[in-house]
Amino acid sequence: MAKAKNILFIMFDQLRWDYLSCYGHPHLHTPNIDRLAACGVRFDRAYIQSPICGSSRMSTYTGRYVHSHGASWNNIPLKVGEITLGDHLRKAGMDCWLVGKTHMAADAEGMARLGLEPDSVIGARVAECGFDVFERDDGLRAEGPDGFYDPDGAKKYNHYLADKGYESDNPWHDFANSGLDADGNVLSGWFLKNSSEPANIAEEDSETPYLTTRGIEFMDSHDGPWCCHLSYIKPHWPYIVPEPYASMYGPEHVVPVVRSEAERKNAHPVLKAFMDTKVGQAFSREDVREAVIPAYMGLIKQADDQMGRLFDWMEKTGRMDDTMIVLTSDHGDFLGDHWMGEKTFFHDASTKMPLIIYDPSPEADVTRGTTCDALVESIDLAPTFLELAGGEKAGHILEGHSLLPILHGQSDKTPRQVAICEYDYSASPIAQRLNLSVRDAVMFMVANEKWKLIHCEGGYRPILFDLENDPDELVDLGDSADHSVVIAQMYDHLFAWARRPSQRTTRSEQQLIDMRTRSGGTGIMIGIYDENDTPLELTVKYRNRKAKPYTSYLKD
Repeated sequence: MAKAKNILFIMFDQLRWDYLSCYGHPHLHTPNIDRLAACGVRFDRAYIQSPICGSSRMSTYTGRYVHSHGASWNNIPLKVGEITLGDHLRKAGMDCWLVGKTHMAADAEGMARLGLEPDSVIGARVAECGFDVFERDDGLRAEGPDGFYDPDGAKKYNHYLADKGYESDNPWHDFANSGLDADGNVLSGWFLKNSSEPANIAEEDSETPYLTTRGIEFMDSHDGPWCCHLSYIKPHWPYIVPEPYASMYGPEHVVPVVRSEAERKNAHPVLKAFMDTKVGQAFSREDVREAVIPAYMGLIKQADDQMGRLFDWMEKTGRMDDTMIVLTSDHGDFLGDHWMGEKTFFHDASTKMPLIIYDPSPEADVTRGTTCDALVESIDLAPTFLELAGGEKAGHILEGHSLLPILHGQSDKTPRQVAICEYDYSASPIAQRLNLSVRDAVMFMVANEKWKLIHCEGGYRPILFDLENDPDELVDLGDSADHSVVIAQMYDHLFAWARRPSQRTTRSEQQLIDMRTRSGGTGIMIGIYDENDTPLELTVKYRNRKAKPYTSYLKD
């Protein structure tokens, strides 16, 4: 009988949940991802933990909230000592490998303080978010007057392109992420006006097929049990895609924007600051949306075709019979909704993630092809993987809940009452625009099935959305006196979450329970007036003892 011994953990970067046909997109057909949903479970209310790449991924890789792991923005390192998915799985006998992106910055200072050499096995794992690296490719080979954004970004991929004959000092930019005009001028994909241009690269050499090949090569060369994190770079910007995908979609396929003039006119001060960014202003223009979104859709269509190639190979080789497949994203993309671009706010366009899980085991037969509307978070994946690997959940470290009971039809919900998302924008120019201190440039989202409350530090009123009556999140009820009770209830949830002892990670719950009585047998007697006031066996070392007066030891 089929039984999952391996895990293929697929993550796309900036893939919006409702840009898949199984989630209801009217024009973008993704039959291969739909095929995975048809033999697994599609989760319809799954939330990320932070609307930005780095901190969202660190929550997924640690199974812990941003408040707990501390890597609260891109390039803020995950501190040495933070236990990751790889640590949990290896303890349970499962390897943990990376093929693609993590957006993780190593805690170089912490490693040096502890004498961890980056080229040692342990040092390399600490530097790579707990993964053994088959290939790391964070994708962005951006270069400016101050140098590269990421000196190691797309480095191996650039060598691959050079070996294929793409002549450039940065073929990632000049070919994979740019077009070409009739005179041979590079049309950079960084400029949104060029999004409608086809990338000047053979489709099979572009980033998504390349990483699919590398994922297949990993699975073909490793017996398991393993967890392989196949982490794609796209459909993250630059928004440009090669043919035939560049011509598949046009303005007629762009779904209507979700926003209103009243929403912008009455915007909360912090939300208004995000609307007024350069990217927000750009995506508020229809010509920008009509150039970018067809390219974004093309990138997703290419990704779906690569999923077909990947799943066909897995079926042919028998990997579908012994591998759990998890497909998700690190966050979404506003694409002009709510007068914003990018992902850095808390509307569902950004914070809801696609999540599809296929488990080949017979226990999962009862839920194949079903959907689940339980409140799920990205931190639930680590305990799910650990349970599959046969490990014991470290409940004092992992803050999520295993989804295996849902996959196996034993439950239809998680234990949580609310989902939490956090954003620390203290390193963003928006904090400067709002004249906020580093301490105050943080926000929190708490949401359940009906309400979503957003708390902004800095003395601002909250934002409140009624998700049942206003699913598009256009009407902010945060200053409504009629909703004061709801606001207070949502704050109670947020405060309860903030009070959890998340940093107490060196002792398990059972160890703490054992410690309640352990000192009684080690001779500590506090508040005992008479030896008969406590069980005699606890004072056996203090009774019927003889000693000479100390004066007998004094010399004349």
